Amino acid sequence: MVDLINRQARKLPTWVVYLIGFLPMPFLFWQGINGALGVDPVKALEHEYGELALQLLIFGLAITPARRHLGLNLLKFRRAIGLLSFFYVLSHLLVWAVLDVQTLGAVWADIVKRPYITIGMAGFALLLPLAVTSNNRSVRALGVGWRKLHKLTYPAVLLGGIHYVWLVKGWQLEPLIYLAAILFLFAIRLPKRRKARVAA
Repeated sequence: MVDLINRQARKLPTWVVYLIGFLPMPFLFWQGINGALGVDPVKALEHEYGELALQLLIFGLAITPARRHLGLNLLKFRRAIGLLSFFYVLSHLLVWAVLDVQTLGAVWADIVKRPYITIGMAGFALLLPLAVTSNNRSVRALGVGWRKLHKLTYPAVLLGGIHYVWLVKGWQLEPLIYLAAILFLFAIRLPKRRKARVAA
């Protein structure tokens, strides 16, 4: 089964992943305009974009462990998944800032006063240089530094998970599942790092 998936993945153009990944964005916006997202479409749209962003971030984080432990090779799509996740984070942020809060002063006040928003903005700030350098020219220009820079993915994903847990009222299961998935994906990377240190 894994070999079949790998063969099909090699044949699949990356642009198809971008196309499929972007489709929910205008569709959800259209639903919001037409009243299909409930009584508070702005909040619903904000939530949907944010959740999709976190799902994509976790998926991107899972690509390397899936290859290492399952033999599932989706590395060719990792950049696409990363950029898609960034644009959903950006859309989540814009819906919150432009459609929900609406004024720059109120946006800044929320960032300063509400810890879950502070954490969310910190995560976005970490993703920004990753999105800007997700191109072949930056890979060549930065060399080894490119890999080091893109390790910011790890704290960015963790901050996204904490942001989701913190913003909901009470201890809801879904955000905790996302955070647990992130911590699990971090944990399964630890044995290899320890072995590498011993070998060194």
